[in-house]
Amino acid sequence: MASKTSFTPDEWSRLVGSVMVAGMAVTASDPSGLWGLMKESLSGGWALLEARKDPQANELVKAVASDFATPQTRDETRTALQSRFSVKDISEIKVRAIEELRAVSSLLDAKAPADAPAFKDWLRDIAQKAAEAANEGGFLGFGGVPVSDAEKATLAEIAAALSAPSGSRV
Repeated sequence: MASKTSFTPDEWSRLVGSVMVAGMAVTASDPSGLWGLMKESLSGGWALLEARKDPQANELVKAVASDFATPQTRDETRTALQSRFSVKDISEIKVRAIEELRAVSSLLDAKAPADAPAFKDWLRDIAQKAAEAANEGGFLGFGGVPVSDAEKATLAEIAAALSAPSGSRV
């Protein structure tokens, strides 16, 4: 089983950040106002908390979740994400997020092949929860649909990125 020591500091930072990136891709695909943004953003945090407490969780997933709980890792992750996702147009965030998830997928395949399927499933689940966190197209949280067409398309892109074969760009 892979652990933090299986990765370089930059690679580990990318794994830890991938939790937030999965949710960011969905949020950027169909921004849903302040409350929707908050709900979708919190879904990644809840996933980290659940993984730390889940005795059945994959060990690499637990290691990432536990490390994210430290202030130093949170600060480093925030800095790395701000650097990677500094853009002028929100639509570019989605494109970069999908690229980053593809790179993380390749990294997992190369450095943690035994853990890769569980970790990728976890990221897909985080993206799905972000998509379901807030209704789209309603008014003040009423009406609308649980997952918009744009979010469904982004979920499909995320699934494809996380299924990228080994040898993709890392």
